[in-house]
Amino acid sequence: MVLPYSRQFIDDGDIKAVTDVLRSDFITQGPKIEEFETALAEYCGAAHAVIFSSGTAALHAACEVAGVGAGDEIVTTPLTFVATANVSLYVGAKPVFIDVECDTGNIDANLIEHAITPCTKAIIPVHFAGHPAAMEQVFDLAQKQGLVIIEDACHALGARYLLSRAKEHRGGERAEWVRIGKCALSDMTVFSFHPVKHITTGEGGAVLTNDKSYYDRLLMFRTHGITRTEFTREPDGPWYYEMHLLGFNYRMTDLQAALGISQLRKIERFIERRREIAGIYNRKFHSNPFFDVPAEKDYAYSAYHLYPIRLKEGYAVKKAAIVSELRRRGLGVQVHYIPVYLQPFYQQLGYEKALCPVSEAFYRSEISIPIYPAMNDDEVCFVTETLVRVFEDFA
Repeated sequence: MVLPYSRQFIDDGDIKAVTDVLRSDFITQGPKIEEFETALAEYCGAAHAVIFSSGTAALHAACEVAGVGAGDEIVTTPLTFVATANVSLYVGAKPVFIDVECDTGNIDANLIEHAITPCTKAIIPVHFAGHPAAMEQVFDLAQKQGLVIIEDACHALGARYLLSRAKEHRGGERAEWVRIGKCALSDMTVFSFHPVKHITTGEGGAVLTNDKSYYDRLLMFRTHGITRTEFTREPDGPWYYEMHLLGFNYRMTDLQAALGISQLRKIERFIERRREIAGIYNRKFHSNPFFDVPAEKDYAYSAYHLYPIRLKEGYAVKKAAIVSELRRRGLGVQVHYIPVYLQPFYQQLGYEKALCPVSEAFYRSEISIPIYPAMNDDEVCFVTETLVRVFEDFA
């Protein structure tokens, strides 16, 4: 048996939720869509949620409704899945990559201002591994420059950050913890519901926002650009609809939404178990001579989508052999991520190697070890013992 780095948790309640829909009148676009959207918005504290067929579709939609287009630039990080950058190209814009913090893998907010040009339209910070980015700093820069912020929170459902500016806005009250997805410091937040994420709908994603105009356009964009409520002409009858923009078929099904509703009810338990496992790892691996454990800044409450260890000097050069041996011994470790601009497609677009040296160093040293709610204590112990044995063999 191989322990994967992550996997879904499905129980009888999830199965019943799906089979109930199979026995109903709706299996594609039915009442579960709006029910899931309402539950997701309420959990995160946002005004609106729109669910999509994937996290990539949700990112694409967010860029489109934000008005990003040909000739624009989007500032983001290369330490992410390629979809984060690809959506810029989908709308005709150019992704501008800036480097990351060496300890969290998140966008280095100190570098954003230097990357802004007259063509910059938006910033997409990625909450890498479930650890919130420095959103207050990102927000202040975006406000000053008039830029849109789209949070790529595909790793971060259930994560929180400390909003220190709450003191200024609430008559001297203490700072408050804010859930990722509330859009307190952004225009839109994007989630993914892939099976390795915190909750799953098989494939799926969502955009959350507090902006009604974005919300209305998101609804149309996921359904071919069609509206059945906002018309420019007198309707011919109750069947009438109009297409107002060039949209896509990015819809989620009722089957998936039902699973999402059931999964969302367990989200706090899922996050608690991920953090419990991370706590065990932190204690077991404290001050070990082989690798560094993930950082958690004092402003952050990480959702621990990943537990990315970073190999110390002398072990990073042996990474391929270490990964192979860990997998041979039953640990399905993974690497997150090859910096996007190093991909052949992006090299053909003219992006140069060594563009973001910290990101490349992070990639050379990073290994994601198993962490997911269904892991039992024996499996967690197996991970810690196997890691230590393998690294001792390579010492």
